[in-house]
This record gives sequence, structure tokens and C-alpha cells, in this order.
Amino acid sequence: MFILIRMTSYLVLGSLIFILGFIIMKGYPAISWEFISEMPMNEMTQGGILPAILGTLYLMIGSALVSIPIGIITAIYLTEYASRPGLVKVIRLGVSNLAGVPSVVFGLFGLALFVVFLDFGTSIIAGSLTLGVLNLPVIIRSTEEALMTVPVTYREASLSLGATRAQTIFRIVLPSALPGVLTGVMLSLGRAAGETAPIMFTAASYYAPDLPDSIFSEVMALPYHIYVMATAGTHIQETRHLQYGTAIILILLVLLLNSIGLVLRYRFRKRLKG
Repeated sequence: MFILIRMTSYLVLGSLIFILGFIIMKGYPAISWEFISEMPMNEMTQGGILPAILGTLYLMIGSALVSIPIGIITAIYLTEYASRPGLVKVIRLGVSNLAGVPSVVFGLFGLALFVVFLDFGTSIIAGSLTLGVLNLPVIIRSTEEALMTVPVTYREASLSLGATRAQTIFRIVLPSALPGVLTGVMLSLGRAAGETAPIMFTAASYYAPDLPDSIFSEVMALPYHIYVMATAGTHIQETRHLQYGTAIILILLVLLLNSIGLVLRYRFRKRLKG
């Protein structure tokens, strides 16, 4: 059994190395400072992907501003305040079902609510709100799990010293659970960076001649940029190396986010142990 598990692990690792190696081999000729820092030119066959990089960052930040506060507050309510088991079960069932909904459904939801009904149009704010809703289940569940790992004695000791329930949660429990909360946040940000279906209906455009000047502007985004160039562009074969180069930049962006999360989690854990 251990041999089977080890072989499966090696298979997963080998598949990852093969995929990354294939993308790097196909895309490294496109990687340069100009590719990262310049605007696209000549029907996307030349120039860089600066608008797509900035657009992806805008959408990530916007989705984080929406999903992180709501997700953490919801998890705190479910673990610390909710006193009706039936209601908690219903909410958790809804969160679990929400996590299993395909991302394209979130895109259609964002189109109907944010783009059409609220009249935000295809914009950064519509895409950010849609991605924020998409990321809520991940943040809620990971924060719940992190809060439940905090020993009950921490709460009892704080309350016995005269602290209020809110003070206990926000000064004792939440800081103790912060490493686990950060894990969920980083996972959600990485997912927001790589999603295509939700933003193709709500925020992304194939080509934007200028950088966005407000939250109501359309944006280019790395995943949608790859999708369009590889499937609907007018120069698919000529831009093949640019497609893989854009994929490399997207992968590096997600790896950078995960690395930052690992460093922060390590520092918080070290501070808690100290």
C-alpha cells in the first residue's frame, strides 16, 4: 500500500513537472522585459501584456476586498455565535453546494446581477464582485476549520479574565487561527487569478487600448487573454509563443502569491509559538 501511495505521489509530481516543462519550453522565447512592461501592438502579435497583468491584479484585489471580510465574518458567526444547530447545518450545506457550482454559472450570475440589473456594465467592479462570490466558500470553510483548531481553553481563559466574547474572538481566537485563514485566502486569490469563465461575462475584454481609469472600466486579464488568443484570435499560430509566454507569467503570479502566503504563515506560526 505504501508503494502504491508513493508511486501515485511520484506520478502526480512527474505530471506537474511535465506540464510546467512543456509550457516553459513553448513560451520562454516570448519572455522579456518588453513583454511584461509594454502595451500590445499589431493585433496582439507584438508588444507586451502589461494591461492583462494589471487587470488580473485589479480583479484579484477587488475580489479579496469582497470575499475576505464577508467570508471571515461568516465563519466567525458559524463557529462562535450561532446557537441553532439546524440553521448552522443549512448554512454549511449552502456553502458546500456553492463550492461545487461551476464557475461559468457564477459568470452568468454576475452578468445578470452586477452587469445588467445593477447596471455596472462590463467592468472591474462587476468582475470583482463575481469573483468575490466565487471565492466565498473557500474562505468560509478554511476559516471555519482554522477557528475550530484553536483550543477551547484559550477562550475559557480569556473569558475568565474578564474579556468580552468579541474581545476573546478578535484578540485571542482569530490571531491564533490566522495561519490557517491565510491558507484559504491565498488559495482563493490564486483561483481568482486563474478563472476565465466568470470574468469573460463581467469584466474582461480582448483588447483595451488604454489602461483602466476607474472601477467601471473594462480590463484585460491573463486567463481570458490566453483563452482568446488560443481560440478566437486572427493570428493563432503566429502568436503561439505569446500564448505560452502569457501562461508562464500567470503561473509565476500564482506561485508568487503562494510564496507570500507561505512566508506570512510561517512568521505568524513562529510568533504564536514564541
